[in-house]
Amino acid sequence: MTQPAEDFHEDEKARRPVRVVTAIPEELDHIVYATPRLEETVGGFTDLTGVRPVAGGSHPGRGTRNCLVALGDRSYLEFIGPDPEQPAPAQPRPFGIDRLTTPAVATWVLRPADFDVRVKAFCERGYDPGRILTMSRAAADGTRLTWRLTDVDAGHPSGLVPFLIDWGSSWHPTRAALPEVTLTGLVMRAPDAPEVSSRLRALGVRAAVTTGPRRLAFTVDGPTGPVTFG
Repeated sequence: MTQPAEDFHEDEKARRPVRVVTAIPEELDHIVYATPRLEETVGGFTDLTGVRPVAGGSHPGRGTRNCLVALGDRSYLEFIGPDPEQPAPAQPRPFGIDRLTTPAVATWVLRPADFDVRVKAFCERGYDPGRILTMSRAAADGTRLTWRLTDVDAGHPSGLVPFLIDWGSSWHPTRAALPEVTLTGLVMRAPDAPEVSSRLRALGVRAAVTTGPRRLAFTVDGPTGPVTFG
């Protein structure tokens, strides 16, 4: 869990490892950290970073709830897991939560200012982002948050291609004065790295994706120093 959020590939000319870290996109909205046991995962994060995420809210009908911590620059980390106060949903919980045995960095999310334009351009480049869904939940203070997003279940199976979100006129979760750590690194690796990179470019994202076993990892810096997850 605490290995550095960096990957290496071999420089063919110098025959030496080259550090590969993805620049953090300005449009980053949040990173999704999925878990089968939400409270346990939040407690582990707190022990490692010295910062405790706070309750976000429940997702009615999805069988999940979340906790949040800010990452700076109007972005945040979402911990999402089963909601014991909801009945089992009719469909599988998102992000493969029902199949997880340990926490996993599931995917990440972009917040483009031109949401509809970006979705259309992605389709025109030959990729299908799935349906545009409208969702909502109540925040811890009772405020109703609403948003549109591309269908998570239709995304690239690696989770490395972000889905898109549009908060419209709704409050953004970071307006709730969340506890904060600083996001300092993001790493992506996939067996089909060129194909993932092509999809990222179609979304207007320039990111380094190395070839190898699937990995999505991030590093945060807080009171205890840098810690990597994923």
